[in-house]
Amino acid sequence: MPDSRFPILLITSTRIGDAVLASGLLRRLIEEVPNARFTIVAGPLAAPLFRDTPGLDALIPLPKEKHGMHWLRLWAKLRSRRYGLIVDLRNSPVSRFLSAQKRALKRSSSSVGVPVHKVVEAARVLKLEDVVPAPMIYTSPETEAAADLIVGQGGPILAIGPAANWVGKTWPAERFAVAAADLLGPNGPMPDGRLMVVGGPDDRWAAEAVRRVIARDRLIDLVGRTDLLTVFACLKRARLFIGNDSGLMHMAAAAGTPTLGLFGPSDDRLYGPWGRHARALRGPREFESFVASDPELNQAVCHMLDLPVEWVVRAARALYAESEADWREEHGDRAPPPTPITFVRTAEPEAPRPAPPDWDPSVLGDAPRSRSGMSAASFRPTKAEPPTPAPLTFRAAPADIAVRPPAPTPPVDLSEPIVAPVLPKRRTAARQSKAAAAAAVIPSPTEDGESPGV
Repeated sequence: MPDSRFPILLITSTRIGDAVLASGLLRRLIEEVPNARFTIVAGPLAAPLFRDTPGLDALIPLPKEKHGMHWLRLWAKLRSRRYGLIVDLRNSPVSRFLSAQKRALKRSSSSVGVPVHKVVEAARVLKLEDVVPAPMIYTSPETEAAADLIVGQGGPILAIGPAANWVGKTWPAERFAVAAADLLGPNGPMPDGRLMVVGGPDDRWAAEAVRRVIARDRLIDLVGRTDLLTVFACLKRARLFIGNDSGLMHMAAAAGTPTLGLFGPSDDRLYGPWGRHARALRGPREFESFVASDPELNQAVCHMLDLPVEWVVRAARALYAESEADWREEHGDRAPPPTPITFVRTAEPEAPRPAPPDWDPSVLGDAPRSRSGMSAASFRPTKAEPPTPAPLTFRAAPADIAVRPPAPTPPVDLSEPIVAPVLPKRRTAARQSKAAAAAAVIPSPTEDGESPGV
């Protein structure tokens, strides 16, 4: 009986974020080729995301080696098999030396004209520009059960990803903490909610300030505590995600969680979170201004300090309200009931909080949107005019205050040369004791210059 399996080799990205953005191709192949059997090659960090892929024959983590030796090792491992299709998202040399009926290779960005979003760029490999497949990661029932055990039962979950792979695009952790405290506080949209902090083993320093803003029984700490695919399954249970431009941000958007990505020295037009309820927020500066000040985008300087907390909180509240209906329709019974808004009369009125910068809602309506509903200008605030400084005023001194004239300076006699006095050298206590000891041991010389007894 002939073998009806159709072997497909997928060589995807090394980074987590790029691998997630291109994962929609895998979903399209699974849907259109029912007998497909996959061999997936990815970087060591991104490879665990494809562990539960249906029809998976082999998952090969590929760490980089000097002089491209990793490609030679991969060729030696795969050369004995003939593939029906090779999809190479890295345009590697190994795909040209393997036996295959058909190849789909990613072309360089310079050869395809105007740069587009990475999801669209990946779709062009299989000529799917008309219906761009959204990112999707597969999870097994065992992975879902592990996520249920970790998350447990409770209020809605606010997920925070405070780290990134470069300090330049990392929003300060203390500001994440302030934003989380506002959203989970008594006056926030999730007053009975829980806080989920996600990150890798090297991100504990960035997550420390965020963990401290909430009680331990309302905290879900996933920083370096579980595998990447289980973290993805846990993010599917989050009500809202806020994080830097990172692989975790793209994982949250692929999980269907309303995602607010914070951007600075990275281009949200290419790397913005993809999804119906995925938004990109940046400060008052555009991406080009960061390139002008840091052309190589590698300086060890935080470029995210101009993004205020008020903007992030306002965008998060708007995204939460906007996605409320869709969230309840999709999650059904698992969605917690809406929290009633209560008004408490206090003894004394609170001091008014400073008003945040003006917000122009027309930006959202006029901004071009992709097929996924993502707007490049989503939640982008308008620049507020600086306040006009108050004029300086000067008051004259009272007339009854007498002003004492300064004392006259004695004239300097220039007829004689000025000689600076010679000050004796200061001796420390150690030098004084050493000199006293030497004087006690060395006898005084005689008149002819010789010491007695010599």
